[in-house]
Order: sequence, then structure tokens, then C-alpha cells
Amino acid sequence: MAVRWYCWQQEALIIQIRLQPRAKGDEVIGPHGDRLKIRITAPPVEGKANTHLLRFLAKTFQVSRNQVYLLSGATSRDKRVRIEKPTKLLPGITPPIRKTVR
Repeated sequence: MAVRWYCWQQEALIIQIRLQPRAKGDEVIGPHGDRLKIRITAPPVEGKANTHLLRFLAKTFQVSRNQVYLLSGATSRDKRVRIEKPTKLLPGITPPIRKTVR
């Protein structure tokens, strides 16, 4: 069974991330074990990398910055992030199954 680096909670996407700060550019690398590897240019100093990551994710998933939350990993490379109602999905992410009410 494949390990998933994301899950859905209703319409919110929860992503497990492995962050590489101080990279040459901002980019999503792809699955890295049970996490999604992301590189960003910001240094891991005084929360700059976290702020930059959340802005990058907002742009990537086409949501406003206030729809992206850091759930855990403020001082770690391994992070959990919540994205509310993402407009755009990365390849490999299947949309949530919508339950119909009868």
C-alpha cells in the first residue's frame, strides 16, 4: 500500500511536508517517503521559513494566505499544514469524495 503524504478533512487538505530552507528557488520537489518535499529560498531564522512556506503554498494551491495554517513543526523541517478549500491541486492529489445527502 502506498504511503500518502496528504489527507482530507472535509474540504481541507492536510499535507505532511519535508522542508528544505535556503534553497536556490521555491519549488515542490515531490513525494519523499511519507512527506511532500518542498524547497524554499527563505532561511530558517525567526519564523521566516514558515512564513515564506505558507505564502508559497497559498500561491501554489491558489488560495488566500489566511486559508493556510501551520498545524505542527514550527521549529522542525517536518511540518503539517492545513489548506482550506484549495482551488488548484498538485498532481497526485485526488479531490475529496463528496457525500450526497438524500
